[in-house]
Amino acid sequence: MSRLGRARWQLPQGNTGTLPALGAPAGSTHWDRSRPPVDARMKTYSATPKDFDHRWYVVDAEGMVLGRLASEVAKILRGKHKPMFTPHMDTGDFVIVINAAKVRVTGNKATQKTYFKHTGYMGHESHTPFASVLAKHPDRVIERAIFGMLPKNALSRGTVRRKLRVYASTEHPHSAQQPTPLTFPTLEAK
Repeated sequence: MSRLGRARWQLPQGNTGTLPALGAPAGSTHWDRSRPPVDARMKTYSATPKDFDHRWYVVDAEGMVLGRLASEVAKILRGKHKPMFTPHMDTGDFVIVINAAKVRVTGNKATQKTYFKHTGYMGHESHTPFASVLAKHPDRVIERAIFGMLPKNALSRGTVRRKLRVYASTEHPHSAQQPTPLTFPTLEAK
């Protein structure tokens, strides 16, 4: 109740008309022509599974900087490069990364960067140098960099991670999918 003794939603005294329409000024029964009706306003687009078209791309990582490559691939895996991106749906594309062993890092990261792992027991932590991981398992270097740039939720862990394929050499078994070559001209080695 307002201080006048009647509820705010009630019509003003002396008005016997209908309730004012949405967008009408207070105390008026006429439609405000400057605002569109509620049904004519824009609605937020939300993609549905029938709208998706998952494509396959192949990226050559030779000479590319690790972090810059990972951020671009994470965008494609997530689907942020598409206008129909919907955060709670899988709108991303499949990405094949080849020549993972020839990726590079800037600065002193080649000698100073380590990968941390803990077993859960006190004092049982291990730091593996970047150079040894790149020599033994070059695919894991790129996978860890890309997964670190994806959101930590069920969609990323379950669906988006399966869309990434990383290979140390130029050969890959996905020629049947006819992947499109994808280049990032600003990420090339200088």
